Amino acid sequence: MIRIYTQKEIAQKWLNKYQYFSPIFACILGFTETCLIPGISAAGATPEARKYTAIADAEFLINGVKSHYKYPLPPLIEGVSPVFITRAVVESLNIPLYLFNAGLLYVPSVPYLDLGGIPANCLTTGNALPLDMVYHLFQQGLDWGKKLGNNTQKQYLILSECVVGGTTTALAILTGLGIKATGKVNSSHPNCNHKQKKIIVKQGLKEANLYPISNQIEPFKLVASVGDPMQIVVAGMAIAASQKTGVLLAGGTQMLAVYALIKAILKSNQNQAKLDNIVVGTTRWVAEDPTGDTVSLAESIGDVPLLATQLSFAKSSYPQLQVYEQGYVKEGVGAGGAAIAAHLSYNWTQEKLLFEIENLLTL
Repeated sequence: MIRIYTQKEIAQKWLNKYQYFSPIFACILGFTETCLIPGISAAGATPEARKYTAIADAEFLINGVKSHYKYPLPPLIEGVSPVFITRAVVESLNIPLYLFNAGLLYVPSVPYLDLGGIPANCLTTGNALPLDMVYHLFQQGLDWGKKLGNNTQKQYLILSECVVGGTTTALAILTGLGIKATGKVNSSHPNCNHKQKKIIVKQGLKEANLYPISNQIEPFKLVASVGDPMQIVVAGMAIAASQKTGVLLAGGTQMLAVYALIKAILKSNQNQAKLDNIVVGTTRWVAEDPTGDTVSLAESIGDVPLLATQLSFAKSSYPQLQVYEQGYVKEGVGAGGAAIAAHLSYNWTQEKLLFEIENLLTL
């Protein structure tokens, strides 16, 4: 139920080491005005709906199925939020859950840890976040990564995200780091909007005077120019926690960008990390997305172990799940990482995982 796609020896060693360990699940929420660009994301059918996607996912992640929501899950173009996958796992297995606000437009309706961040401006401005805010969020990530890493005894840490428009800011970070990522990233659309993303990223890098690309781009300045608040927080958390325990970066393109950012930070300053303790885990729908090239992207970053749950909705009786097999949604809110944890730590089968997910849809 878990397939390794790159760096097989490192990934297999990680799986062997943390099998039957208990996961701790952290979700880092952020907002970028990039998501308000028409057509940029399918994680919310309209730009207005996308303003609420992260806080609606957070509410469902914490509370599960309820008769009333302050922020109901926004309608998608097709399918249902991947938070159903994540919630099914953390609820059934009672996995410890931490929710972090790295910079949201609106305050979540459920308990969360506030990192003192702010929403990012659209990356096309070339001025996404103040540089001092990027340093602040990185330090918050280091502090929390150390806390969560120190608390782990026979445990590993899953770091997930919810940032609508985040695959576009991920492309911006990857491009700024000199990685040939155009045409390789994923999106919530069934056919990735590569051309639109490329134009947006180029505009942002130009506005920030970072284009043409130079190998000398400082990673913190890059995030301040075209990134989002989640990226730098997760980078800090992973760097600190990896010194003590295993870290699963739960996501596709966005977490590959975070991994690349981690490598750039380690190269540019005094922080230490155990990269062998960090893997990227996603869904089969991302890893095998025919409209992107996730495996090639991971190989372009270098040394990144990429693995994915083999969860399938092909035999689901629910049309809103079946559309995942057509390329809609694919990943988010740590869905792939949660499924990997269910297989790795609790021996859940495909049938068991599908049953628990569908059970939420029937409540």
